[in-house]
Amino acid sequence: MNTVLRVRDLRVDFGGHAVLRGVNFDLSAGETVGLVGESGSGKSTLARAVLRLLQPAQGSVNFYGLDLLTCPAAALRARRRDLQIVFQDPLASLDPRMTVGQAIAEPVEIFEPGLNGGARLQLVNAMLERVGLSAGMAGRYPHELSGGQCQRVGIARAMILSPKLLVCDEVVSSLDVSIQGQIVNLLLDLQREAGMAVLFISHNLAVVRHLSHRVLVIYLGKLVEIAPCDALFAAPVHPYTRALLAAVPRLPHAARAPAPAGPVVPPEPALQERLMASGCAFRDRCPYVLPVCETNEPPLVEVAAGHWAACHRSQETLIPLSFAS
Repeated sequence: MNTVLRVRDLRVDFGGHAVLRGVNFDLSAGETVGLVGESGSGKSTLARAVLRLLQPAQGSVNFYGLDLLTCPAAALRARRRDLQIVFQDPLASLDPRMTVGQAIAEPVEIFEPGLNGGARLQLVNAMLERVGLSAGMAGRYPHELSGGQCQRVGIARAMILSPKLLVCDEVVSSLDVSIQGQIVNLLLDLQREAGMAVLFISHNLAVVRHLSHRVLVIYLGKLVEIAPCDALFAAPVHPYTRALLAAVPRLPHAARAPAPAGPVVPPEPALQERLMASGCAFRDRCPYVLPVCETNEPPLVEVAAGHWAACHRSQETLIPLSFAS
């Protein structure tokens, strides 16, 4: 497959504290990779670091042969048309002083300055209709639209330059459930048409399962499991992944991932730095902890074809065992 993005050893520090460490993954053209984890795990930070909307402390983000983290500002700016993001809050991501048409046309004005006003208007109207809005909405302001309509405008603005990479950061979390399905299906259609790579960030596992080819699971700034979507939901390996899947409400007779033996509670903020210093970061929440988990950080290892997990008991968790530590 044609690799669009290659992230290696990515680290982000805030105030001297690491919030992302040793992040490695690839993303191919036409592929959707889901990124899941609880609040505060580093999902949005990873999205912004990949796009260099914040400056990582170390690592590389290779986009079609260009390292976005070390390239000159002019080279990065030239690549911005191929790197687009849709944000979580659809209303806050739009300038309230700009009409819908102006917001969608702005990227075209920047990257296609040779187009005249009529050509830009045609592009804007066509894009509005493609995302399910009427061309007549171009003259409205964001406050006159619903949340779902604002999110469609955000998608139109991101897609009007036909990007090669689209990052979706919790794009449906603030929308009604009925609208969520419409936005998800719109994204699927746009990706099939454009063949772009998508990094889809969400805490909604049902949406991630519907959209994604592969899934990355992040905990306290570390990737703890990477797997094809079907494999991850059918046979999760890392105890944290199992806890996430077990927390999803299900019908009484629906199949479910094996749940941890005991309650999984969030770590206190004061513990997070200690947990990341040595050993497995999940050890204080894990019902399957071993003495080695206290001192040795588990590396990501391939436990099945394309399925990676960072757990000292990864070979055991491939089959449903009642772990006796």
